[in-house]
Amino acid sequence: MHINTRSIASHLADSDAITPIGRILRKTKLDELPQLWNVLVGDMSLVGPRPNLPNQIELISERDKLGVYNVKPGITGLAQIQNIDMSTPEKLALVDLKMVNDLRLKSYFKYILQTVLGRGAGDAVQP
Repeated sequence: MHINTRSIASHLADSDAITPIGRILRKTKLDELPQLWNVLVGDMSLVGPRPNLPNQIELISERDKLGVYNVKPGITGLAQIQNIDMSTPEKLALVDLKMVNDLRLKSYFKYILQTVLGRGAGDAVQP
């Protein structure tokens, strides 16, 4: 992001707020590499519900109601490969719940592979 960009969820940011190198990092998912540290220390999983921002009250409420927070957050998941971003909190929470309830070893690696291959835009930036 450019200097002086408001601190907001990335899907709410204007596309002109993203630097050219930032665009490449997001497109290739390289911007997720720092989160691997969180996976290595056990705070996150590779697959799980994406962490939300503390100010995303509606999403927090929906996920809390459904018990989504009973699992570790992840770098990628079903919502990301289906292009469901955090701007639709109720839908996102339901997809997160479906993923948590249906997660098996095969789907775990399927989500990782689909993410690496570029399926889904993750937290899409508004054009």
